[in-house]
Amino acid sequence: MTILSTLLSFFPTLVMVMAGISFLEICFHPGIFSVAALLFSLYAFPLLVYRIHEYFYPVQEGITYLQGQEYSPWWGSHQIQVIYFAFPSLEAALRLIPGAFSLWLRLWGSKVGKAVYWTPRLEISDRSLVEIGDNVIFGYGCGILCHAVKPKKDNLVLYVKKVKIGSNVFIGAGSYFAPGVSLKDGIFVPVDSHLYPNKELNSI
Repeated sequence: MTILSTLLSFFPTLVMVMAGISFLEICFHPGIFSVAALLFSLYAFPLLVYRIHEYFYPVQEGITYLQGQEYSPWWGSHQIQVIYFAFPSLEAALRLIPGAFSLWLRLWGSKVGKAVYWTPRLEISDRSLVEIGDNVIFGYGCGILCHAVKPKKDNLVLYVKKVKIGSNVFIGAGSYFAPGVSLKDGIFVPVDSHLYPNKELNSI
């Protein structure tokens, strides 16, 4: 693991410390600035760091190795986003505001169309690698995973590829998409479907 990888592994801890300090400030000195500091630490700060990281170390599609002398941009981006995996309620709150979650994903680099309906317990592992068309409905408890990790001898093989979902798609509850999944327009995905890497659905 490189020095940068090690440093970024502490990024979730840094966010929690910043949020904790901001929360204590609200408790003892409530005001607009303390509330703004809490929101900044939970939402704006990770996004800002991610955009800087993506500028210098963009995540590339394809096959790489996680253990070795070279820095893995995916590892760094994952650590920056991991706070939202650990505390999914942070993003669930955004889904209560119409259009807010779609805008949030676009800020991370996703391509999201109009009138996308997000239900609770949605998991998106790599926000910059998701493309979604218009009028898409996600059922309860769905997941989009744009990476897969597999052990190979003394190393870990990482496979990264975008997940692309067309327009007018209905995704049944409990469905999970692996890296490289592609859905054309008008597709209906049955409940609890698990689509494996590079699976393409071209018709209903």
